[in-house]
Amino acid sequence: MSEMISYWQQEIENYLLTRIDEIPNISTRLKEAMLYACSSGGKRIRPLLVLLISHLEEVELQKVLPVAASLEMIHTYSLIHDDLPGMDNDDYRRGKLTVHKQFDEATAILAGDALLTLTFEELAQCQLSDAKKVRAIQVLGSASGASGMITGQMRDIASEHQEITLEQLKQIHADKTGQLLLAAIRLGLLVLEDATPYEEALLKFGVHFGLAFQIQNDLQDVCWDSEKTGKVTGQDAALEKNTYPSILGIDGAKLALEQEINQAKQAILSIPNETTVQRQVQEIFIKILSYVEI
Repeated sequence: MSEMISYWQQEIENYLLTRIDEIPNISTRLKEAMLYACSSGGKRIRPLLVLLISHLEEVELQKVLPVAASLEMIHTYSLIHDDLPGMDNDDYRRGKLTVHKQFDEATAILAGDALLTLTFEELAQCQLSDAKKVRAIQVLGSASGASGMITGQMRDIASEHQEITLEQLKQIHADKTGQLLLAAIRLGLLVLEDATPYEEALLKFGVHFGLAFQIQNDLQDVCWDSEKTGKVTGQDAALEKNTYPSILGIDGAKLALEQEINQAKQAILSIPNETTVQRQVQEIFIKILSYVEI
């Protein structure tokens, strides 16, 4: 199980770095910044979800890798821009200098822009049918755009120094973090010939996993040190951001995290598991859930 996850993670990274390295007529500095951003580690959760779902029908890896990689490209673009001085102003991510610190702000912005546009080029050239390509572009464009991730980021910034309700916070994070995780589920389902037996349960998993992911992120900022997170902690409080710990307290946030993990687990346990492959996929989903424990 862990071996398969590690193998997929390495295949995703190899694909990303090779794809960027082979871009024609690209500025050397731009390429260096893109490669730096895409080789800075991370669990590759979003592309992993695509590969994991495709494994339900044992889809050929080379067919689904471009779809999976497109999610990591757009996620990486969002991290580069989030770290900029005009956003979260972070100097470190995953224990390494952020792109604008390693290079400069202009290069970071352009590297993010390049990854964003490469995302849709990748989907347009993947091995799905034309109809599925269009749907994939729609799914990822909506999840990452003005009705999804970007609006979540805008509302998150606008809510700084203000009191908001728990429901408002959930909506911010459903957009900012959850939409892209749900897009990973939807793209994985899109790769399948028959997604019907899995769709309802996996989308439910995506909703709860997305919330758990964000609650864990909020808790890390107050419960972990910089060495463990790979970035400066305590930033949320310094910026007067609304977080699960700031609204529910640390114990309340931990309880909320546990509840979301349990509901995500129940969703996974409800998918068909008659075959060895289905049971293997279930087990890997449960393993991925352990990534959001605190």
